[in-house]
Amino acid sequence: MNNSLKMTYTETLNYLYTRLPMFQRQGAAAYKANLDNTIALCEVVGNPQHKFKSVHIAGTNGKGSTSSMLAAIFQHAGYKTGLYTSPHLKSFTERITINGQEISEEKVIHFTSTYKADIERISPSFFEVCVAMAFDFFANEKVDIAIIEVGLGGRLDSTNVILPELSVITNISYDHTDLLGDTLAKIAHEKAGIIKPNIPVVIGETDNETAPVFLAKANREHAPIILAGKQRKTQIISQDIWIQQILVLPENEVFTLDLPGNYQQHNLLTVLQAVDVLREKWAISQENVKEALSQVKKLTGLRGRMFCLQDTPIVICDTGHNEAGIKEVIPQIQTFCKGKLHIVWGMVKDKNHDKVLALLPQHATYYFVCPDIPRGLSAIDMQTKGADFQLFGEHYLSVKEGLEAALSVAEKADLIFVGGSTFVVAEVV
Repeated sequence: MNNSLKMTYTETLNYLYTRLPMFQRQGAAAYKANLDNTIALCEVVGNPQHKFKSVHIAGTNGKGSTSSMLAAIFQHAGYKTGLYTSPHLKSFTERITINGQEISEEKVIHFTSTYKADIERISPSFFEVCVAMAFDFFANEKVDIAIIEVGLGGRLDSTNVILPELSVITNISYDHTDLLGDTLAKIAHEKAGIIKPNIPVVIGETDNETAPVFLAKANREHAPIILAGKQRKTQIISQDIWIQQILVLPENEVFTLDLPGNYQQHNLLTVLQAVDVLREKWAISQENVKEALSQVKKLTGLRGRMFCLQDTPIVICDTGHNEAGIKEVIPQIQTFCKGKLHIVWGMVKDKNHDKVLALLPQHATYYFVCPDIPRGLSAIDMQTKGADFQLFGEHYLSVKEGLEAALSVAEKADLIFVGGSTFVVAEVV
């Protein structure tokens, strides 16, 4: 391509965001229920997905944290480690990193410009182009391993063209039921789609409805399966807004995590079990594991998970946005709060609002907002829905205004929580 015709970075992002169907903006309309476009795009790019080793991570909640924890461990062990996650919070380049360094703007421009004609011909979604771009980058940079987070589901997710060293499924709960199914078993079936023939799979959390789905799929694929929750137990022994210490049994070993969310104890078990399997081929010491887990944010840039923005008054945000996620987050927020609780809250239109709102505390003061994306539920509608659950407060024109309003009245001992959607959190981190 003639360099004089090459797009600027701003033009490139505008093209990717507006020309291609984008789930985070449009929702289900952008979801492609097959792998055809990804396969076609990868073929054009030279099938980069076959040129690097990988770990594939699916699950309703926790897959982003689990992916970052594993990436940090490999990185600390001295491996050149790729990490693909979604969605991004601030910058598009957050999605594609190597050893914590984001892909350069120039590389994003080069990929999009080089394959623009093919993109026009194949008509992939935004996510499908992101996946091909990430795989091309990891292959060209010759990573030792890449940790690949599933976008949505598993079986039909664009990332599901890799043949990984290990598959990981963190847990199953209700989310994206319009696309993945309205029972836990149906959702588990979609997630189980990443289980590959003869490739081991680690399952984080199961119940009576989901375990049989995973076991049956693994059996059909002759894939060794390990249920992490059956192997070890955890106990939180100390915790503040910055770090926590978790005792792991039966080893009786204490791990310090710089991710203070209660839910990270489940992810820790999944990660430790994954490392057990991966150690058969990869040199990872226990020191690598412990040191990496104490500095995940520093090593990978992970943000938005029980993430403290300031400590006087405390301002915490969390990307939890479905019933299972909020069940974990809200009780912990209340334990951190020594004064009054202020909640800056917004959601997207296609979530089960009632199930989530029923979990929120009625004694808090609410600041209802709308994330700045087309899928965002208007602040007025959010306020109206909140009132149905005895959640009262004003609505604001932006997430930033809502947070500023909370900061203007909060006293030192109070706590401000910002949440309800990844896209709400994206506007404050």
